[in-house]
Amino acid sequence: MVSTSDTKTRNPYIELLRPEIADMDFALPAASALLAAYLATGSLPPLIPFIIAVIGGYAAITSSYVYNDCCDMDIDKINLPNRPLVSDRLTRDKALKYSFLLFLVASAAALYLNPESFVVLLIAVATISAYSAVAKRATFLSFVPVGIAYGLVPIGIWLAFDHAGILRQPDYGSILPLPAIFLGLMMCFTDWGFTLSGVARDVVGDRARGAPTFPVTFGVSATAKFVTFMWVVGVIASLAIGLTAGLGPVYFAGALLAGGWMLSQSVDFIRTPTPERGGRLFLQGSRYRGIMFGSLILDVVLLILLPGYAGILSQVTGVF
Repeated sequence: MVSTSDTKTRNPYIELLRPEIADMDFALPAASALLAAYLATGSLPPLIPFIIAVIGGYAAITSSYVYNDCCDMDIDKINLPNRPLVSDRLTRDKALKYSFLLFLVASAAALYLNPESFVVLLIAVATISAYSAVAKRATFLSFVPVGIAYGLVPIGIWLAFDHAGILRQPDYGSILPLPAIFLGLMMCFTDWGFTLSGVARDVVGDRARGAPTFPVTFGVSATAKFVTFMWVVGVIASLAIGLTAGLGPVYFAGALLAGGWMLSQSVDFIRTPTPERGGRLFLQGSRYRGIMFGSLILDVVLLILLPGYAGILSQVTGVF
């Protein structure tokens, strides 16, 4: 929910979408759709539903960014005075309408794909809206609903391409298969680390406006340690996705290399527990998730298009 860039595009409507982290926001729904379709059918998802899912997922995520800016104008005046709303380049009323328009796009996509995806969307939107409107000003645990909401995003996408959920009974004896569950958990845990990194940067404004966020309550140093733990759990969950889905070497290479890099950056945040370092870690978290999901996308495409690729990893591990 936090932005760390003071130098952005001049278009206020684009700025509200957080273009500096768009790679992650597009890669998440794309990866979720591809993996769900592959495990359900062994093939690529139909092109039109895939495009609709990616656009709908991106609209759902960015609608929450815009609404958050509408709720945080007093804090942003201190932390991020160049944001469109507090720099008077866009009115709050127009931003609220923009957020609602993005929500309508996401809703239309979800209803087209699967009614259960729409139900998940409503739960996620209600959860993240509670964070922006109420929780941030009420408790240091305000980051919790953020992670839950973003953990629901891949679940909603998954239900559009896999015979899962309640309406369509699955063959695996549960509402969702294990890879989908680990994907949701991975997003939830990493988003707790991701969000708190950005919140650490905004500690001055949050303290001045009486928002008892985790960094305000416990300090940036304690936040850095908690953030690192969340990233450790998230990286482990990313490996669990690959193991339970039977993914190949490209995914594991990307997950391990990007995960190792991300953990090293988190440790550096512990060594340098400053608001500025938290802001950099926020952007680095987006790069990590973009690379990890990009590796997943490439791996699934290879699994589908190259029959021999699936056995590469087992052959390599068999040597040892």
